[in-house]
Amino acid sequence: MASASNNSVKQQNYDYFLVLDFEATCDEDKKINPIEIIEFPVLKINARTFECESIFHTYVTPTVNPQLTKFCTNLTGITQDMITNQPKFDDVLKNFHLWLTNEKLLEPNVKFIFVTCGDWDLYTMLPSQCNYFRLPRAEYFNEWINIKKSFQKATSKFARGGMMGMLKDLNIQHTGRHHSGIDDCKNIAEILKQLAERGYIFEKNRKH
Repeated sequence: MASASNNSVKQQNYDYFLVLDFEATCDEDKKINPIEIIEFPVLKINARTFECESIFHTYVTPTVNPQLTKFCTNLTGITQDMITNQPKFDDVLKNFHLWLTNEKLLEPNVKFIFVTCGDWDLYTMLPSQCNYFRLPRAEYFNEWINIKKSFQKATSKFARGGMMGMLKDLNIQHTGRHHSGIDDCKNIAEILKQLAERGYIFEKNRKH
């Protein structure tokens, strides 16, 4: 990702944006209960340069419904082999907290916020899985930027078509595979940078 022009980007309210996009178990014709996260990717984006400084990325072994459906693999590109012998969700949360610590993001003078494409990841998916497995949810997951709302405020357009629609409206070339969590994060980060270059100052617009 090329760095943003210093002349065009205004001072942001945060030091870092953490772009997040989960992928989870799913099926085409029937509801899976519970839905479980199978890919947990996060990009650490510098809020001054909009360069990616670090990546947390892991696949996750689901425990209630460990066998992926064909529909899920076709949608996400995640195969059974990719999640076999991967950490389980509780260990992933611990590993992610350790990554935040190692990246010095939890220090008191550092401000960061998550960026998602929609509210599903942090309003629905993460809380439901934490509740199901009776795991504590860290407070830093309670506030985030829904890039769709930021896009609407910055451009006065609705984010029709989600991420793909925003990329098209901003003339950004989509890269990678749609519904690959890590690839979606990279594309969301490009939207984030483009809006910043247009002078948009990001603010939290969703919370628990």
